[in-house]
Amino acid sequence: MRAAPPGAARAGRTLPQAAAALVLVLLLLVVVRLPWAGDLGMHAATVQRLRHSLLHPGNPLVDADTPSPYYSPWTLLLGCLARLTGLPVFVVLRIGALAGLGALVTGVWRYVRTLSAHRAAPALAFLCLLLLWGPLPFNWSGFLGLNSLALTVSYPSVLALGLSFHLWAWLTRALGGGTDWGAWLGLGALWALVLLCHQFSGVVASLGALATLIAARPGRPVLLRLGAGLVLGAVLLRLWPYYDFFALFPAGPGLEAIHRPLYAHPAGRFGLVLLGVAALAPRLRRDRRDPLVLFFALGALVFAAGGLTGHYAWGRALPAALVPAQLAAALEAVSAGRRAVRAGWACVLGAALAAGAWTQAGALGYVVARHALPAAVAAKYRAPWAGYRWITPWVGYGDVVMARTLPSRQIPAYGPYTVAPGYPDVFLPDEAERNAAVRRYFAGGTPAGERREAVRRYGVRWVVGGAGAAEPWLREVSRGPRGQVLYRVVP
Repeated sequence: MRAAPPGAARAGRTLPQAAAALVLVLLLLVVVRLPWAGDLGMHAATVQRLRHSLLHPGNPLVDADTPSPYYSPWTLLLGCLARLTGLPVFVVLRIGALAGLGALVTGVWRYVRTLSAHRAAPALAFLCLLLLWGPLPFNWSGFLGLNSLALTVSYPSVLALGLSFHLWAWLTRALGGGTDWGAWLGLGALWALVLLCHQFSGVVASLGALATLIAARPGRPVLLRLGAGLVLGAVLLRLWPYYDFFALFPAGPGLEAIHRPLYAHPAGRFGLVLLGVAALAPRLRRDRRDPLVLFFALGALVFAAGGLTGHYAWGRALPAALVPAQLAAALEAVSAGRRAVRAGWACVLGAALAAGAWTQAGALGYVVARHALPAAVAAKYRAPWAGYRWITPWVGYGDVVMARTLPSRQIPAYGPYTVAPGYPDVFLPDEAERNAAVRRYFAGGTPAGERREAVRRYGVRWVVGGAGAAEPWLREVSRGPRGQVLYRVVP
């Protein structure tokens, strides 16, 4: 077999590395902007509560003494940082974003190194994880598309996924032999840490670890060490004091409804990943126990089972199918047998990555002013949420605000509570009652006396609504974006 010309080989290494570096710089600039969308308010509120009380933070969104799965080891660390330094919560979240992004990049590098020694493989794998998706933009925490990652970079899910790659790399090397009991106990502790930081990413991490174990076919001594690590991990999960991890398994119907959209438009959202699925075929021919093939099969099985049974929250396991396919696409371009085959894969993959980058080009809008973008790129940009900082000169920490669902997802980030949580809460016993109270309050035709009673029942001091929400016992204080009005409740 003739070797590739030195110039071509060098270009094959440096081009993916340069492209990955540019994408990483974009993400670092996004951290500075920290665009607000999705669950950012929930995570900011969690850090706020821990900042004020590390031992008894209470519910992060409503004024209730309940546990919350958002109180993870990671948010506890960020809460300690905020408490010790006095830094604003959003500055602490930016620091957390840098740490999570660092864990992701180094984790991908370490895991891909266990699969290929090619110098360009980690960079190409990083590009595939971020760009090899589909022609329809898709944003969801725990999913590594570029636009999705730009919006969720400060979420615990990014750290959890980064630690998952480290877990798979460490486990692969441990299964190679020569690892003592301490390393296996460390693996068990890391597994528990991932599950506590982000439960859905913990499922993905567990499926990847299971695929690695099946591929390795470990003997009895290794299984004993593995068992010890699993026992330690389970004990740590049970002992975590901020919430009962095992109480999360019977998810309520609200959680299933939220995740049903994961099963919509699969071709549009994930169509380019089919290239990775095709790349798994030669890996299967070469080794029927290939870890990426097994990983993909496990993830696809859980995802399909969720759709067939109506357990739509199981759709959060989809990265367990996407990640191995994306990695396989990258690896096939650098390690397929013949040079001509590798070149063909590289050309097809390059075209797919270019298409994926174009689909997600709107992410540039998070670091470049929209008017400075080309018109075609600006059309893909979606402005982040405006936030509710405009109410903070009047609304204090711990005040209760009556607000609809979308404001309730943002207001607690600044310290106040809302009457109803903006997200489903499996540990809040009166969640349905609170949601009903908010719906009734803002419904047309609700008697003024019923509104007044809801305000008294939940200790409401402020109301955020439209101009039509005025009542004799409300005093207008300020006006915000989109016609919103802040009212003070007067005695």
